[in-house]
Amino acid sequence: MTSPLDARLATHLAEFRKDGVYKVLNHLDSPQAARVTMEGRGEIIILSSNNYLGLSNDPTVVKAGISGLEHYGAGTASVRFICGTYTIHRQLEAACARLVGTEAALSFVSCWNANEAVPATLLTDRDVVLSDQLNHASIIDAIRLAKSITKCTTGVFQHSDLTDLDRKLSDHREAEVKLVITDGIFSMEGSLANLPGLLDTCRRHGATLMVDDSHATGVLGATGRGTAEHFDLVGEIDIITSTLGKALGGAAGGFVAGSSNLCDYLTQRARPQLFSNALPPTVAASAHAAITTLEAHPERVTTLREQSTYFRNQLTAMGFSPLPGETPIIPVILGETAAAIRMSELLLDEGVFVTGFGYPVVPQGTARVRCQISAAHTRQDLDEALAAFGRAGRSLGLI
Repeated sequence: MTSPLDARLATHLAEFRKDGVYKVLNHLDSPQAARVTMEGRGEIIILSSNNYLGLSNDPTVVKAGISGLEHYGAGTASVRFICGTYTIHRQLEAACARLVGTEAALSFVSCWNANEAVPATLLTDRDVVLSDQLNHASIIDAIRLAKSITKCTTGVFQHSDLTDLDRKLSDHREAEVKLVITDGIFSMEGSLANLPGLLDTCRRHGATLMVDDSHATGVLGATGRGTAEHFDLVGEIDIITSTLGKALGGAAGGFVAGSSNLCDYLTQRARPQLFSNALPPTVAASAHAAITTLEAHPERVTTLREQSTYFRNQLTAMGFSPLPGETPIIPVILGETAAAIRMSELLLDEGVFVTGFGYPVVPQGTARVRCQISAAHTRQDLDEALAAFGRAGRSLGLI
């Protein structure tokens, strides 16, 4: 007998398929790299991974993960304050703080958990939190959680609109703590936050600025230290959250970085920290190795920037309309959702894995395929992918 819940879910799944938004999982049988082995398709070029520095399968990173597993075992088997915390977690957190330029850092099992921890732990009913309109879903949910738990005031300012933010901060001038949250790189657009303008606005209002740098850590700045380094503001941002699951090895995990008081208070009171096991030591060890590898080899960041510029320029020369920018996230605007989905299908048939996004993920008329470049891509990889774009684009009458 089908339960009411299962019947409802079956109906929704059928609607997803009808509307063309049903997600199909493609199964890989090789490490994440510039080229991967996909079940039923063989070798393909991957343009949809956050493996920006090519560290997911870097021998040093992999070896460190294996050593961490052998030295510490599978995990803590409990939360850190109950059963003890491993040396590798302390080493990782010191490396994270050093990388982004703060006094301290605290690791979490994901950046989602890190984002979730900050507003709900730090704010009270005397405070306000304001979020950029295009912030990541984890920030949106974190603010909803904070509102329900602490009864803080919440609000949204128009995307990158400093005038709107200034007005909303003025409207809440009586708030004891004013927290402003922004992404560093907005993942669907590949665009940057106006960090200097945001910091200036926050300082004028005595507000605290929090930046989720998940797509910028290891990517922006001369040495990959993130959005702050890109704008010459290392050490100036109050709170930085980021992930270990993208450029920094790509496994899992996240962190909050800021003052020693901030990280100590989160250690004492943040529920995602108090009620979750620590990062598996193999993940902590591989992420630590990824950071030290980045610090020793900043040329990876230079390569990533050069490859991204080349790919964006070549797409434009072919007649496509990639959004302008200076990040390895290169959305190619195709218009309607059906075109984006069909383009991604044709590209996969050509041996290039890149995901199509349409409404409601992005506004009507701005459907796209989102390319993500890696320092691991060779020029040959990119040229083969560009040739596939050309064939698929001509087939659909897009160029």
